[in-house]
Amino acid sequence: MTTRSRKRPDSGSRPVTARGEATRRKLLEAAEREIGTEGFHRASVSSITRSAGVAQGTFYLYFDSKEDALRELVRHMGRELRGVLTRSIDSAPDRMQAERQGLEAFLRFVAEHRNLYRVVQESLFVDESVFRDYYQDFADGYSAALDSAQQAGEVRPGNNEVRAWALMGLGHFLGLRFGLWAAGQPSAEVLDAAMDFIAHGIAPA
Repeated sequence: MTTRSRKRPDSGSRPVTARGEATRRKLLEAAEREIGTEGFHRASVSSITRSAGVAQGTFYLYFDSKEDALRELVRHMGRELRGVLTRSIDSAPDRMQAERQGLEAFLRFVAEHRNLYRVVQESLFVDESVFRDYYQDFADGYSAALDSAQQAGEVRPGNNEVRAWALMGLGHFLGLRFGLWAAGQPSAEVLDAAMDFIAHGIAPA
């Protein structure tokens, strides 16, 4: 899995100092914990700032509202994940190995960020455009990566937009089963089975 994101302005006020950026990240991390644990509607600005260890008024220096914070949190988590995936495939010699390394990195990210699924899902009911953009950004980059691999002869000709969404679906549910719900890292057997499916499908040879 590898992606390329469209550019868009971030919500909230951007800090101009390292200290300000550190505070903003603390607030986003706290929002991830609170929204991921309690859900958007039960989480509050006061619970987020309490978790972050800052005054409640500080929140509004960076975000206009709790909804605004959720929007930026989803964008932030998407950027973080795309960065992890991009770095994970830097050493891959071809597309199939990139798929394996990217999938392994994704499952590891999910295991380390256990609130990812809920935070993204919550955004569907707060601002559907942010929810859609989260997945569309991944799909755009994935399609472009498959196009490049196709031109290099590493995947057979086909509709790479459809393939990108299908592969994202595979990663999404493997992430639930083997990243979020399972203890520890996925076994080589899990990755082997996924890669066999990616490379060969389920039709008999």
